[in-house]
Amino acid sequence: MDFPTWMAAIQARTESALERFLPPAAAAPGRLHEAMRYSALGGGKRVRPLLCHAAGEIFAADAARLDATACAVELMHAYSLVHDDLPCMDDDVLRRGKPTCHVEFDDATALLVGDALQTLAFQVLAEHGGTPAMIVLLAQASGSRGMAGGQAIDLAAVGKSLTVAELEFMHIHKTGALIRAAVLLGAHVGSADDKSLFALANFAGRVGLLFQVVDDILDADASTATLGKTAGKDAAQNKPTYVSLLGLGDAKRKAAELRSEAKSALTHFGDRARRLLELTDYIVDRQF
Repeated sequence: MDFPTWMAAIQARTESALERFLPPAAAAPGRLHEAMRYSALGGGKRVRPLLCHAAGEIFAADAARLDATACAVELMHAYSLVHDDLPCMDDDVLRRGKPTCHVEFDDATALLVGDALQTLAFQVLAEHGGTPAMIVLLAQASGSRGMAGGQAIDLAAVGKSLTVAELEFMHIHKTGALIRAAVLLGAHVGSADDKSLFALANFAGRVGLLFQVVDDILDADASTATLGKTAGKDAAQNKPTYVSLLGLGDAKRKAAELRSEAKSALTHFGDRARRLLELTDYIVDRQF
């Protein structure tokens, strides 16, 4: 199976599984459930589920357990987007090519949507083979020492000058933590050994930063239509980015370095890491 066919198959599996795991809109409270489905379904490239499946496939992981694990990560990601878009955070009106949740519904509903998606993520993981170690991994990646902490650092950094090291620290948490969790959770489904988990953690650390560098480049160098969200928002809000610190050319060179480092971390697996290698290229090449 070539990479585009594999990717489309995983994206379709993820969409179908999310449809099953999300409460039906007809169930009370209907407006909340409708807003949850609006925010989690029918959009996005599903990069985190793709990484989860690609890592799990290295170890011949059970596909149904990978579906649930990938959905848990994606539900957590969807919650973070709903909350990030709120007026008290990034105050954005467009996400995945459609109005953000608080615009389509209202602020209070969007707040509850994020809360409900987060708790559903843990429910799905716990009910479908998630071990205590996997649940802890997802919690750490999402909390104050992971994604939420990174967002707090991001909000505090508006209008300030950061060093590249400080910017990387922020994005290791805000973006990288959940990407790392997606990779490692997929490997846990496949009962990976400690040596393999160490190698995958190194890979995920580089690819998580790569994802953010590319996002910063796209925010500066692409249109709103390409992004599916408001282009140029970081510059308008005076947020520190890889482009603002390094310039566009050096940011692209940084992305090339991170791509090479991420791929080098996978040499332990040989041909079994084919999908992770392809995803590394996809994260870069789809953007610029």
